[in-house]
Amino acid sequence: MKPVVRKIAAQVKTLSESELDEFPSWLMEYEVGHSDQWDKEIERDSQDGGPLSPVLKRVCEDIAAGRTKPLDEVIGEERSFAGGAGK
Repeated sequence: MKPVVRKIAAQVKTLSESELDEFPSWLMEYEVGHSDQWDKEIERDSQDGGPLSPVLKRVCEDIAAGRTKPLDEVIGEERSFAGGAGK
């Protein structure tokens, strides 16, 4: 754990019960307000020459070559596998 996070954790431990009740709501609102930053980073990294460019090229090649399955088939396989595991 980084020192700043350790310091925050120590401060959270000193909160009163009512303050501690408020903290998760505040944290969730904060995360929602900053989630678009991650989306922008993914968009930037996905552009030609970005770090994800080789991965996206391979994905497009796999789709064009028919080496993929529709997502609903994959989800269905996982559900049937998980459901059959306990039988």
